[in-house]
Amino acid sequence: MSANSSTVGQLLLQGSACISWKQDVEGAVYHLANCLLLLGFMGGSGVYGCFYLFGFLSAGYLCCVLWGWFSACGLDIVLWSFLLALVSLLQLAHLVYRLREDTLPEEFDLLYKALYLPLQVPLQTYKEIVHCCEEQVLTLATEQTYAMEGETPINRLSLLLSGRVRVSQDGQFLHYIFPYQFMDSPEWESLQPSEDGVFQVTLTAETSCSYISWPRKSLHLLLTKERYISCLFSALLGYDISEKLYTLNDKLFAKFGLRFDIRLPSLYHVLGPIAADAGPESEKGDEEVCEPSVSPPQATPTSLQQTPPCSPPPAATNLPAPPSRARMSRPDSGILASRIPLQSCSQVISRGQAPLAPTHTPEL
Repeated sequence: MSANSSTVGQLLLQGSACISWKQDVEGAVYHLANCLLLLGFMGGSGVYGCFYLFGFLSAGYLCCVLWGWFSACGLDIVLWSFLLALVSLLQLAHLVYRLREDTLPEEFDLLYKALYLPLQVPLQTYKEIVHCCEEQVLTLATEQTYAMEGETPINRLSLLLSGRVRVSQDGQFLHYIFPYQFMDSPEWESLQPSEDGVFQVTLTAETSCSYISWPRKSLHLLLTKERYISCLFSALLGYDISEKLYTLNDKLFAKFGLRFDIRLPSLYHVLGPIAADAGPESEKGDEEVCEPSVSPPQATPTSLQQTPPCSPPPAATNLPAPPSRARMSRPDSGILASRIPLQSCSQVISRGQAPLAPTHTPEL
């Protein structure tokens, strides 16, 4: 180590080995090459930073090749500059290939930016999801039916990309499906992977629609294999179903204008078929329970009826008489017994009615 340092020190002390320095400077190509190399090494990170870096390096080394061939006339300068320029160009070609490989069709790219990118889903994971649907975009014409009530089997999961779909049941409109919403999320969640079923609603395209569709078996296989994708779909489907429920809640109202909340437990009493069918009978039964509890007015005890009012003494005729305070006797056991059924009747009525919601069946 000491021998090497002494050799370097001797070379520095001996001075330059050049016999004579050139009086004229190099040509413009040489200076241009160095300027391009300087700009190239100032590039940043990332994909576009690499494009900037290797783009300027390729141009700078090509200028070095021209300088070594025409001005320096050195074969080693030409070879090394050409090799460095070739490596930089190959790196640029590799970047372009990677970008083209990562590029998605326009519909899938918009879907990723709108639905998956806010959740910070990696692009490679999203590609697996897209690959499961075979990267096919399906279309629906106006008034074309996607699913028929009681006929179409539940064998896929679809996501609307554009257009608007109308959901109805027994000819009655329920709600709309808008872009980037699942078209059959309730049906998907209602069945186990080994079960089969049919749609309970009819889905009709109101405008020209485009959508993507995952086959049921392929998607279940992907969700079983990839836990992250399974959790992702659970969150997306849960949010989509809640949005549909709130849309139905906006259309649920009573005749007198009260709007219900699907989170209230009393809504089951209002919407339940048993409560709707047995409403008048239950009211009639309550009236029958309450009728025996009302007892006829009893006669006032004779002791109270025969007691004459107290007259003031003669000496105090000029003074204002104080208000008479009759002594109240304790109510008899019969009166108390007559009050108990009244209280129980009110409790029965209060328990039979749903809190925070009327008992009239709402209309859609």
